[in-house]
Amino acid sequence: MSYAIQWVRSLIFIVVMYFALLPWGIVFAIPAIISRKYAYLCCRSYCWFIKWLAGWLIGLKCEVRGTPPQDEVLIAAKHQSFLDVLMIYGDIPAGRFIMKDILKYAPIVGQFGLRVGCIPVKRGKRGAAIKKMIADVSAGRLFPGQLIIYSQGTRIAPGVKAPYKIGTGVLYKELGQDCVPVAANVGVFWPKRGIYRKPGVAVVEFLPRIPAGLETPVFMKILEDAVEGRSNELMREAGFTAFEE
Repeated sequence: MSYAIQWVRSLIFIVVMYFALLPWGIVFAIPAIISRKYAYLCCRSYCWFIKWLAGWLIGLKCEVRGTPPQDEVLIAAKHQSFLDVLMIYGDIPAGRFIMKDILKYAPIVGQFGLRVGCIPVKRGKRGAAIKKMIADVSAGRLFPGQLIIYSQGTRIAPGVKAPYKIGTGVLYKELGQDCVPVAANVGVFWPKRGIYRKPGVAVVEFLPRIPAGLETPVFMKILEDAVEGRSNELMREAGFTAFEE
């Protein structure tokens, strides 16, 4: 398939992906107000649709490996593009994120994000959000489910090295929950910016959980080694070799 044809297909895919938010938001608006379970269903079914659409329209298959957690855990994931958000969320029952504050104003995305328990965070104030979340846990106000955090704080392009932020370690210690690391290679096919999407097999993999109770430095070392090591293997599997030294 020529680059031009794939580019056009990618553009159509992106347009459909965003416009599909409207019917999902309309159909689930009232049910989501009545019960939070319908807000989860809305978000998860949208993820399923986009994964199917990617495979059908642009030849990008989505493969989830490992065992997605069903209990209350901390999920610390590799973040390379919007696709890993969809793939992770679609395979867990009650996920919630710490999300950028501006997203709460986004039509449909913001309303449903808040409904499922996502916490908006202003840039540079993640520490304040973590403190609030810990306070909410202590007061029993935090929704049960799987808390998803991106340990590097933002999308990281394939092969680029970036530090792991201590917020993940703080949450791990204060929540007292197991942590499930998640590796990914999706950025090889779905870049941080731009329209073109490559065909292939995008993978996210739920790795063996890290038990609660470890010292923070030990936990952070285990987490980074697990996620970065397996993500690099998955990217090599996809044919990517341009890693930073």
